[in-house]
Amino acid sequence: MKICCIGAGYVGGPTCAVIAFKCPDVQVTIVDISQDRIDQWNSDTLPIYEPGLDEIVFRCRGKNLFFSTDVDKAILESEIIFVSVNTPTKKSGIGAGFAADLAYVEAATRQIARVAKESKIIVEKSTVPCKTAESIRSILDANSSDDIQFDILSNPEFLAEGTAIKDLLNPDRVLIGSLTNQRGLKAQQKLADVYANWIPRDRIITMNLWSSELSKLAANALLAQRISSINALSAICEATGADVDEVAYACGLDSRIGPKFLKASVGFGGSCFQKDILNLVYLSESLHLPEVANYWHQVVIMNEYQKERFARRVVQKLFNTITNKTISILGFAFKKDTGDTRESAAITLVEYFLKENAHIHIYDPKVTKEQVRMDLVTDEQSAAVFQKRVKIYNDPYQSCKDADAVVVVTEWDEFKQYDYQKIYDNMNKPAFLFDGRSILDHKQLANIGFRVEAVGKQI
Repeated sequence: MKICCIGAGYVGGPTCAVIAFKCPDVQVTIVDISQDRIDQWNSDTLPIYEPGLDEIVFRCRGKNLFFSTDVDKAILESEIIFVSVNTPTKKSGIGAGFAADLAYVEAATRQIARVAKESKIIVEKSTVPCKTAESIRSILDANSSDDIQFDILSNPEFLAEGTAIKDLLNPDRVLIGSLTNQRGLKAQQKLADVYANWIPRDRIITMNLWSSELSKLAANALLAQRISSINALSAICEATGADVDEVAYACGLDSRIGPKFLKASVGFGGSCFQKDILNLVYLSESLHLPEVANYWHQVVIMNEYQKERFARRVVQKLFNTITNKTISILGFAFKKDTGDTRESAAITLVEYFLKENAHIHIYDPKVTKEQVRMDLVTDEQSAAVFQKRVKIYNDPYQSCKDADAVVVVTEWDEFKQYDYQKIYDNMNKPAFLFDGRSILDHKQLANIGFRVEAVGKQI
């Protein structure tokens, strides 16, 4: 069997690399129109940092795993085609700021329809709104014939960046949605057989197309809702003297609630949570369900409020001004064990601090200077501010040197191991430390001399 994946990004790359790893008899080709990205996948430095990914790619590449820009050839040769292209939130037009832009999905679909010379199974891997498969099917049906037929499956990903390989090797579940006709069920079974090479059958869940598409949005919305809920409680804790970690622990002991995703923080980020909730908001509005739309929109509003509230707290504690003061940002990725900065809370904080005329030092073990610049520079004015007021370091101690405050934004494990006495000795006094992830020993930091602030507690 030959499988191809259109889109060599955070989903397509790891997913299909694991398929190649677990299915040595299957030839997997990952294609992308970006020559630079494909060159990186074929190099010793992959374009994505994900623990365990390097070993799998290096073991399979050139054997049954290939990376190419020849999209047409891969389509022609493959029996199953994963569509794993970007679906960003629309920036203009109908649904701007909420709806997913499906231009890349449609372009990939039209290319498949144009190139294919025999029947294919098309698998939606990108996160898409409910009923997207209907649009894809319309395009494919218009280009099908008695000799060439297309079957569409929904196979949403539930990966968490930083643990994506672990999630792929041992998933909670794999969803495969299909039409309920004979051809759809047959295609569904064929994909299920691929996953069954390493995943127990009872974890491979089959359902209809629309349930599968909506399940992805629903799962991310429910997870984000928990984060916004505990972050809302963190504001009450700071005002009353309660400790949000203790409250979360007490609530998490209830078996109906459980402890996961109850960690208060500066706010959630990443490519999925906000995008998928906004998708759900737009879907609800499109279905004339304004109360449902408002309910889910509040999750995003609370997340933005949490980031802004944290940024204001930094300014207030530094005597209500950070003009010409230096703020050292530890962590720029949206979470640990990834280099992904999409929707990172660090971007919001840095932009806020720059508007307050602060100088910014940034250290992250996996995010490049080029990526930081890309996230912060949007026009000539921001480019001038970046050049004048932002410095990026490869050494955390240098980043903190002569700073007025250190702000921990990403929960990297290495941040727990630093010599904070050394950091304190080289900072301006009084030295402030704001723990946006509540990962440090606050009592020890206070004993050193830091003025410590953390989310959801008074110290």
